Amino acid sequence: MFMSNPFSELSASISPAIMQGYIVLMILLVIGGTILDMIHKKSAQYFFENAEKAKKSAKRTVGTGEKASIAIKVLANEVLTSGEFQNTRRRLSHLLTMYGFVIFVVTTAIMIFGYPTPATPTPTILPELWHIGALMLCVGGYWFWFFIRVDVSAEGLPWYRFERADLFILSLLTTATFALLWSFTQSNGIAGWSTLFLVLFIASSTTLFGTVLWSKFAHMFFKPAAAFQKRVTRADGSRENLPGDYDLTDPAVQAKFPDIPEYMGKNPAYMGHGIKRESANHY
Repeated sequence: MFMSNPFSELSASISPAIMQGYIVLMILLVIGGTILDMIHKKSAQYFFENAEKAKKSAKRTVGTGEKASIAIKVLANEVLTSGEFQNTRRRLSHLLTMYGFVIFVVTTAIMIFGYPTPATPTPTILPELWHIGALMLCVGGYWFWFFIRVDVSAEGLPWYRFERADLFILSLLTTATFALLWSFTQSNGIAGWSTLFLVLFIASSTTLFGTVLWSKFAHMFFKPAAAFQKRVTRADGSRENLPGDYDLTDPAVQAKFPDIPEYMGKNPAYMGHGIKRESANHY
């Protein structure tokens, strides 16, 4: 199972050209869905208008070199290591799901376009990575679905409760799950079940890539840009028009905000970020 290219075996009944055409169609659906999402939600318009607004309230100019440094930090922190997640479990779950998805999708495309038939032997590493990617996706995704989701872990709602916002994670999980089941049943010659899981695999992946407009898929493309813009606003001093971080014991701060010593005393205790002090389990 782990050593064989399931798409190469499938070429006996489905033409490689059809599989390749399907991949191209899914790419077009993602591009089209993302563009429609930007038009419908006006995400790009809001992003650029917010950036122009921040420039007007900036206290200093951020140079090209500093912006390049910020971009590298965003790539290293928000993109590659998901450093914005303060919760360790959430971060690990996200990393497993993200890297599993990337490995799974990339190796799928490579095997279908590069090694579509048994006549072109597939390097063993590719099917191994394909199965590992799907397993990583399942581990991270099911961990999130059953134990980490806010409406389950913090609000006490049942795990089987489904809303449109869950379309992305559920279609992602079913795609990886049915892919593994299809590979297992196909490699073991269980024809009936293999056909069923293949149909479910295709249906799930079509739902995943074809419902970008209604799911959270498109946010993956906006996340790095939003993180970059946030760091730039902190560097130029505009801070998205939010107040700065104050030391409440500073006499200058107390003179600027006389309500602080009046209601909290001249040496108020630092209460910190409430979200980091305790886990949200208030159901």
